[in-house]
Amino acid sequence: MSERVLVAMSGGVDSSVAAALLVEQGFDVVGVSMRLSAEGSRCCSLDDVEDARRVATALGIRFYVADYTDAFRREVMEPFADAYLGGQTPIPCVACNGRFKFHRLLERARALGAERVATGHYARIERGGGDAGLELHCGADPRKDQSYFLFDLGPDQLSRACFPVGALTKQEVRERARRLGLGTAEKPESQEICFVPDGDYARVVETLRPGAAPGAGEILDEEGNVLGRHRGVHHFTVGQRRGLDLALGRPMYVKRIDAARNRVVVAERSALGAAGARLVGVHWVAGRAPASPVRARVRVRYRHPGAEARVEALDRQGAQVAFDDPVEAVTPGQAAVFYDGSQVLGGGWIAEAVS
Repeated sequence: MSERVLVAMSGGVDSSVAAALLVEQGFDVVGVSMRLSAEGSRCCSLDDVEDARRVATALGIRFYVADYTDAFRREVMEPFADAYLGGQTPIPCVACNGRFKFHRLLERARALGAERVATGHYARIERGGGDAGLELHCGADPRKDQSYFLFDLGPDQLSRACFPVGALTKQEVRERARRLGLGTAEKPESQEICFVPDGDYARVVETLRPGAAPGAGEILDEEGNVLGRHRGVHHFTVGQRRGLDLALGRPMYVKRIDAARNRVVVAERSALGAAGARLVGVHWVAGRAPASPVRARVRVRYRHPGAEARVEALDRQGAQVAFDDPVEAVTPGQAAVFYDGSQVLGGGWIAEAVS
């Protein structure tokens, strides 16, 4: 009897090909679409569900839809708004992929008698040498690698996860979809957060938390001099230049957001470098923190190539990162993910940049 695998089908080409590859390999594949976002989003909408359904029909596999719109709003969207109002720049895709989606998909898999959950992520799972257990690695396509979003998957989740397209490039995935005649072969992909399709984060925050935005406040330099006014801290992120509306004759960038006092602190670009970062909510893929500091390449945002650093685990799921050279725009609310070559060691949430 073939092993049953649940495939999370988002309606995009990656998850479509993931399902097709598993069918080709002889698995008993069951497709599930998670209905998450309201109309107008670019992910997990009704249109995406219908695209996924058509692919499942073409592949001859069973298909189900699971509606998690209320839980998604409560556990992903609303914390996103709260983080912005608190002066942070959240990255909800990490919380959505690890804590939200995988947790629920594993529950759904058990109910359907499936052994594993497969997704269309560009990442790889490999077995380490000796007693190392399973390891999480970058996808083969460096331009599409999504391992950054999966750092908080633990050993138990990795043992039941499967990333069929992780060893392929995006071009190879599209070519495979074309050969199979899948309707998602040419479907474009969004580069934005799914529930912020137009990039207007502030509007989404105001919609999710009506009346909570603090309104206008002061823009100051690092010496405390008032340089201008802003229209709400949720309009800004560290490193931002646009929207400050300062006529100083030189460009200024957001260095720090003081949400408690409704202030935005700015500086010239040369002052944006951070020597390190303090992290909270740290997770180590191996399931335990290293006993001594480790050398790693640390990515402080998704498109960041990474910086060489020393990472020291602290008590209570904390860590301290010390970069070899200053890193610009180390932003509270973003994830800092640790790599040893292609292997993901772990990661955590940036609480503050360290000068």
